[in-house]
Amino acid sequence: MAKSIQKYFIAIVPSGDIQAQASDIKERVKEVYGAKHALKSPAHVTLKMPFSWNGNKEDKLAGLLEGFFGSVEPFKMTVKGIGRFGKRIMYSRVDGGEELLKMQFELKSFCRLQLKVVEELSDKAYTPHITLVYSDLKDRFFDECWAMLKEKGFYGEMKVDQVALLRKTDYRWHVVHYFPLVGK
Repeated sequence: MAKSIQKYFIAIVPSGDIQAQASDIKERVKEVYGAKHALKSPAHVTLKMPFSWNGNKEDKLAGLLEGFFGSVEPFKMTVKGIGRFGKRIMYSRVDGGEELLKMQFELKSFCRLQLKVVEELSDKAYTPHITLVYSDLKDRFFDECWAMLKEKGFYGEMKVDQVALLRKTDYRWHVVHYFPLVGK
């Protein structure tokens, strides 16, 4: 069977109110400013940046990740406020405490050693966040959109008890597997 190279990434994909708030913001930004790139994926906190993997071996990837995440304890995560990376990206701040940082650090090593996946710069300088507006927002609208998001705000709390593997299909990201955080 020929290789079928696919793009994947690993993330926390919130449900409920946090996902709804993020979707509302993304839709509003699309309606008012025409920026729609953020709608190509569900709201998420990236744990491992996009990487290539043979899609024919997705089950093997899922099995390895299930083993890794099965030993991670669930933890609380709060979403609080709006931030930005320069005049390119707007996001919601996320705090998962030491548990989130430890999980991402261990996942980074696991991906490098077990999956043989390249470590990206953003894996090393990890800043947990939920992206709300990507760089497809026209520069002339940035300040107005920033003011709108700051006024609206973004707050919530959730228990992180699963992590998702997402695959890119037809230019959009879709969850293909969830891995429960079970603990020891």
